[in-house]
Amino acid sequence: MKSTTRTLLAAALVLGVAAGPAVLPAGAAPVSATVTSAAAPDGPALAAVLAGLPSKDATAALVRVGGTDGVWRGGAGVHDLRTNRPADPGARFRAGSVTKVFTAAVALQLAGEGRIDLDRTARSYLPELIPAAYGEVTVRQLLNHTHGIPAADLPGETVEEWYARRFVEYDPRDLVRSATAQPREFAPGGKQHYLNIGYTIAGLIIERVTGDSYAHQVSARILRPLGLRDTYFPGASPRIEGRYNHGYQWMRLEDGTTGLRDVSVWGTTDGWAAGDLISTTADLERFTKALFAGRVVRGPLLEEMFTLPKVADFKSGDPAAYSVGLSMKKLGGREVWGKTGGRWGYNTAIASTRDGSRTLVYSVNATDAKGQDMNKTALNLMVTTFGPPSK
Repeated sequence: MKSTTRTLLAAALVLGVAAGPAVLPAGAAPVSATVTSAAAPDGPALAAVLAGLPSKDATAALVRVGGTDGVWRGGAGVHDLRTNRPADPGARFRAGSVTKVFTAAVALQLAGEGRIDLDRTARSYLPELIPAAYGEVTVRQLLNHTHGIPAADLPGETVEEWYARRFVEYDPRDLVRSATAQPREFAPGGKQHYLNIGYTIAGLIIERVTGDSYAHQVSARILRPLGLRDTYFPGASPRIEGRYNHGYQWMRLEDGTTGLRDVSVWGTTDGWAAGDLISTTADLERFTKALFAGRVVRGPLLEEMFTLPKVADFKSGDPAAYSVGLSMKKLGGREVWGKTGGRWGYNTAIASTRDGSRTLVYSVNATDAKGQDMNKTALNLMVTTFGPPSK
């Protein structure tokens, strides 16, 4: 796979690459909260979730609960572990796989314009890139993770190995070639396996049919019309522009001990249309409300985002949980739709009931953001807002 590694020492020093391990402060930062309504959102319980920050699991968190049930906004933790300044409530962060919701929305807009056919094969749009072995995969299957294409073969198995390669730049076409060179996991449409690769291909299809960059299409179609001024795509830059709260990750350090390392500066070209968005809680809340109100994807095509394929999960055998762009969980006895995302040092989520009566957006500076299990702070925020999981 072709890649370019940026290794200039001067750039590394400017970006803070050489920053050493960080230490958690002795006391927790105070929770700052704005309560607009004493209705259903449980403000005291939400504040209690944040009260222990910074902790072993997270150094900061920003939360916005909204909807017709009431509004609650809060934040806690620190901006960074060097100064221990309070977390910036307007900070930008890496939104990870929440990017997929934006990609799916643009693809559905183009479907509404007749420029993308969800039932047409990906190969018919990208014949030079998608081999015959995957010739039956449709655009809809790319978007709802039922395509059967395996993940791209990226080097590294540990966070320390990935950290060492954090400035490697990946070409999305090379990622697709790597993935499609492998045998398929299952017949298209037969099962569901949540992976980034389908959205990488979807981003390339968006570029092919529009003759424009994926990032510019999302900006022109969603970011600018909704006034999402603090949301952007970093491209090849590993930095977060403007204000941000630092992200940290537990890993093995040079002296052999395990500690927290600042991972705020880290390239995201491996994610691209599946995971490179940078945003704020205010912008993501505005986007979530507009999406669920039908102001981003209009008409019948919006139902694609609220329709689960009737197949089983590839690994667990459970019913499919992902639609086009979103996922669904039953919490507190009702369906909650949304999307979570994780990049090193950052966990993000947008979630809402279908009727918009309650919404949640959070950014948690998780120290285990790519772990096997959901971050403890993030999980508690979700359950406190919507209720415990239900069948």
